Amino acid sequence: MTRTALILIDWQQGFDDLSYWGNRNNPDAETNAVRLLTNWRANAWPVIHVKHNSTEPQSRLHPDHRGNAFKAALAPMEDEAVYGKNVNSAFIGTSLEADLRAQGISKLVLCGITTDHCVNTSTRMAGNLGFDVVIAADACATFDRTLPDGREFPAELVHDVALASLNGEFAAVKNVDQIIAS
Repeated sequence: MTRTALILIDWQQGFDDLSYWGNRNNPDAETNAVRLLTNWRANAWPVIHVKHNSTEPQSRLHPDHRGNAFKAALAPMEDEAVYGKNVNSAFIGTSLEADLRAQGISKLVLCGITTDHCVNTSTRMAGNLGFDVVIAADACATFDRTLPDGREFPAELVHDVALASLNGEFAAVKNVDQIIAS
């Protein structure tokens, strides 16, 4: 039987500082992620937490900043693995891949912040490494993005385009209800 792990990416308090990050989409992302986490824990399935430890001192995710802490509702329990990273991918500079393989885990469900950065990069790498990946679209969120020429893209569009670029090639994009039902 194939084991499926839930990977929660960067659910950190620093992302609540909208004066720093800007406009965000999907205000229900945390609630939906908690639903997934609750389901995984109730079934005693593997849960993995990933935490961004920024190397930029001014970042809300720098280890010296209080924003580096996990959001309370999505904080790891003592028996749940935590991987710290300082790049976008949860697989770079960590033992995540080796640990998943050692545990016989070949299927992953990912959710987190931000859809177009750490969730996207981790999903692409997981797919390229041969994992069967599902992204919980309604348990992810991102922020508005701006190009150097000044063009702005709203968070919802950035979120949707990031998911569309992953769906079918690197992962299956589903909502939390679909994931829990399956």
